Amino acid sequence: MKFSDFKKKLETTEEVQAPGETHGKVKNLEAILNILRTINRSLILEDVLQLVLKNAINLTNSERGFIVLKDSFGNLEYKIGIDNNGKQLPEDSFNVSTTVVKDVFETGLSKFIEAAQSDTDYDPAKSIFKLELQTILCAPLVTEDKKIGVIYVDSKHLHKIKIREITDTFEILAGTAATAILNAQLYNGQVAAYNALNEANIQLIQIERRALKSSIDSEIGQSLQGLVHLALLETESLVRTIEKNQKEFESIYPDSDTLVFDRLKLKSKVAIDSIRNIQKYAQALLETSVTNIVKDSGDINKTIQSVIKYLSPMKKFNRINFSTELNSVPVCKYDSEQIQHLLVHLFNNSAEAKNDANICVKTAYLNNSLIVEVLDDGPGIPREKKNILFDIPSGKKTGYGLFLCKNIIDKHGGYIKILERDKGSAIQFSIPVN
Repeated sequence: MKFSDFKKKLETTEEVQAPGETHGKVKNLEAILNILRTINRSLILEDVLQLVLKNAINLTNSERGFIVLKDSFGNLEYKIGIDNNGKQLPEDSFNVSTTVVKDVFETGLSKFIEAAQSDTDYDPAKSIFKLELQTILCAPLVTEDKKIGVIYVDSKHLHKIKIREITDTFEILAGTAATAILNAQLYNGQVAAYNALNEANIQLIQIERRALKSSIDSEIGQSLQGLVHLALLETESLVRTIEKNQKEFESIYPDSDTLVFDRLKLKSKVAIDSIRNIQKYAQALLETSVTNIVKDSGDINKTIQSVIKYLSPMKKFNRINFSTELNSVPVCKYDSEQIQHLLVHLFNNSAEAKNDANICVKTAYLNNSLIVEVLDDGPGIPREKKNILFDIPSGKKTGYGLFLCKNIIDKHGGYIKILERDKGSAIQFSIPVN
């Protein structure tokens, strides 16, 4: 139940409620307002989770509570547990009824159980019986029509739940908590993007020092290019997500202060500008330098799969259909990071030419070399550009990506070339197996 729905329900039922019951609802309404103000003061995920759980335990007069959140694989992951004294509970104490928790998460429907020991819907041999639980309240954490986790509280002492007061306010708390937790997760994403930018700056300083000694500026540009490119994609995605959540928050709480969202957007945009400046610097270095490589033993098939796995969820590639024909090839020495950058450039070119392209990657072992082909069904490469495709950037050719790709393969002692194809483009490169 949304906060606005609860408020409306309260207003329409006040006339028929007994004075004491109405007073109880008003008191819970005030409690929800106070909780909302409290948990929205912080964007630190750990603080938000603790505030939410403490308020849930106090609101329901429970003895302990837990929050579990969905991880990147869609599984429920323990995040926090505390008792009614504020003491942290270790993960191994989360031995509550998994049936209740899973049911709530999967169905998206809350469960409120009184006299749990005698509830015939649950097997008494399970945790409810073993823990001597009497009262259980469990609600899903839902925002943007997506389930992000579950909040759970319980008690061994039977106390009569006032359905109209406790259950409604507990569900409102869960809804408010879901929004606050999601905002904190977004903030964590921004912090991660900032840390990536900061790490890029640290790498820039470290690599620049080595470059001054060896006069190889390309090492700086190459090391930064992939990192800042991914940081830029993630930060731009973060801004879009913040804007979307701000609109939803404003629709649910039209009178609430949205200053937090504005600050998040401003900080994210500042980070984007900084990343773009580093990207320009890296590009300038790449256009005027050659690239050093560091070879190590690797499996080219695994390198290809890792690049596809990382790129597929990104917005630019969410309409791209990747397929592979990876044959058995020997392990050989190559610079996996450089080859990853090469593949990103090739995939990026295909996606820019056709945003719903089918990209196929093939591997083979021939004449003591690894052979890799990247094929797509896009518009293909114009004939007038084929002869200068891998040349150094100039007035006729402004892009640097394929020039960099050729430089990487040259340093490996292989070749890169365009294959003739009736439709789409096809680029083949080789890596000698030493």
